[in-house]
Amino acid sequence: MSKTIPAEEEKDFFGPLFAFVRDERITDVDYNGREVWITDCENERRMCKGLTLGDAFVEQFTQRVANLVSKSFHKQSPVLEAETDRLRITIVHESAAMTGRCICIRKSPPYVRLTYERILATDYCSSRVLELLLRCVEEKKNIVVIGEPGAGKTELCKFLSGYIPKDERVITIEDTPEWHYSRLHPEHDCIELRISPQMDYTDAIKTCLRLNPKWLMLSEARSAEVVHLLESFSTGVRGMTTLHASDVRNIPDRMLNMAGTSREAARLENDIYTFVDVGVLVRRAGRRKGRNDGQIRRFIDQVCFFTRENGKNRIKMAVEDGRLLPEGSTEAAKEREQRGTYYEVPSFDG
Repeated sequence: MSKTIPAEEEKDFFGPLFAFVRDERITDVDYNGREVWITDCENERRMCKGLTLGDAFVEQFTQRVANLVSKSFHKQSPVLEAETDRLRITIVHESAAMTGRCICIRKSPPYVRLTYERILATDYCSSRVLELLLRCVEEKKNIVVIGEPGAGKTELCKFLSGYIPKDERVITIEDTPEWHYSRLHPEHDCIELRISPQMDYTDAIKTCLRLNPKWLMLSEARSAEVVHLLESFSTGVRGMTTLHASDVRNIPDRMLNMAGTSREAARLENDIYTFVDVGVLVRRAGRRKGRNDGQIRRFIDQVCFFTRENGKNRIKMAVEDGRLLPEGSTEAAKEREQRGTYYEVPSFDG
């Protein structure tokens, strides 16, 4: 359950970190036991020179967070986590962190950092790639966004989900509030489900299907719940999710591994190619090819389409290294119709 820190108490609660917490340009505040590092909306990360968090403040802040969530924090319970409506706080005890007690504050504000104009202005992707992705949403394709931690997978999903018609019910499933769908789109039909010890991801997905969804937004596919996600897609529910992978062509194998069983592996693999339509890789890198400004940036590196036709599983690359490939169509509806542009993937029943 997310907690609330009264506005009048925030300054004392966060002490020397208060200015960073209040600054909407800053996305992450990290203390490694020695220095404070911040990351801003431009994806630039820098150390706060001259700022030292004394032991007294670190201990006081830890106690305040522990009191906020009514949890203990010591050698036997070395990880402390708390959430507010816009922050996720993690503290690791010095018995587990050899560099000293560390603090990580990640912001999840109820707004979308990505906009159509910002995407083009920051070279996040080209206008043709952007139109391709928006066409995928319009045509109700199931989308899986991948990338490393901190690449901005959820941010892209939040942006794309804003193009869903307001009368199509959206159900979000999250353990940590990041989507903020109902606050971002108060006029849309939305139900937000929260993962808890009483309801895990699998239970939430099963419950979702009883709530008349048109779209299911799973914040992150991590384990065996991926099987139930595919089952929900097979009923006609559309959706988006994220997972950790480094290449869109690895999505099927990654999902198979998460399923955690070899039972009916052939059917599961074929379901992936049948019910997952689009794979998108968001990359976070120091620089883009052809640029040398040193700025850290996020950008769409790959887009692919999955299909299963005539007993064959195929992957078609539409975007590679950020560029729309010659055979890539700006009309997503034509992607599956173009023969000869897919490469076949060996399947169990091949």
